Amino acid sequence: MPNLKDLKNRIATVKSTRKITKAMQMVAAAKLRRAQDAAEASRPYTERFNAVLSSLAAGAGDSDTAPKLLSGTGSDETHLLIVLTAERGLCGGFNANIAKLAKAHAQKLLGAGKTVKILTVGKKGRESLKREYGQYNVGHIDLTEVKRIGYADAAGIAADVLKRFDAGEFDVATLFYAKFNSVISQDPTAQQVIPFDVPEDAETGSLYDYEPNEEAILADLLPRGVATAIFSALLENAASEQGARMSAMDNATRNAGEMIDKLTIEYNRSRQAVITNELIEIISGAEAL
Repeated sequence: MPNLKDLKNRIATVKSTRKITKAMQMVAAAKLRRAQDAAEASRPYTERFNAVLSSLAAGAGDSDTAPKLLSGTGSDETHLLIVLTAERGLCGGFNANIAKLAKAHAQKLLGAGKTVKILTVGKKGRESLKREYGQYNVGHIDLTEVKRIGYADAAGIAADVLKRFDAGEFDVATLFYAKFNSVISQDPTAQQVIPFDVPEDAETGSLYDYEPNEEAILADLLPRGVATAIFSALLENAASEQGARMSAMDNATRNAGEMIDKLTIEYNRSRQAVITNELIEIISGAEAL
């Protein structure tokens, strides 16, 4: 049984930890508001942009002059997995869930005899995948110094991916990130970005006439579509990360409070036992006299 000093020190330590987790919860709540607003503001643009791309792509069909980003390389042997995670931890299962989805996808591809390459964005994703899939990693993008995600950051990542595609390093590219729903709900998501995945229900007709032609416009819009998809995923990730951290720190604060209550009860019981023993010794000594 621990002595009174040990219990007192442990209570003080847990109280200090609770102060830290409470502060982190408040910081995450403040960051979440900005990140959530940014993610939600980007959704209408992203959805409309994809709708226009889908309409153009459906109109282009299987044309021989269709851009490579739409028609693909004609093969699906080599897959690039772009895993977007956070640079920091202490956000519950946010990073682990994205990595888990990427691992499952990689395992499925490897089981089918495909070649897998992994590009990580965010330190936690690299750390999680390094042990089992480190040999498949072909690059890492560090965003540690980025305080607020901007389109330029996504454009830089897209430029790297497009350069690899033009060099023939892969046939299919898939994004892995967490879509923000609420503070307690973030959905790990896999989204194919190369070649552009045309929805089955995409409208082939259009109210507009495009000049010079649909293929030429697609050649210009598709690279922007990759950057837009990455930017949207980064914004969703940023909101999901803060939501998950806020929830995790709230749970940690509650658990710390419960632990303090239990330790305080144990401390009081031990203190009472010590006092009782001292009284017994005094009474016993008096009776001996």
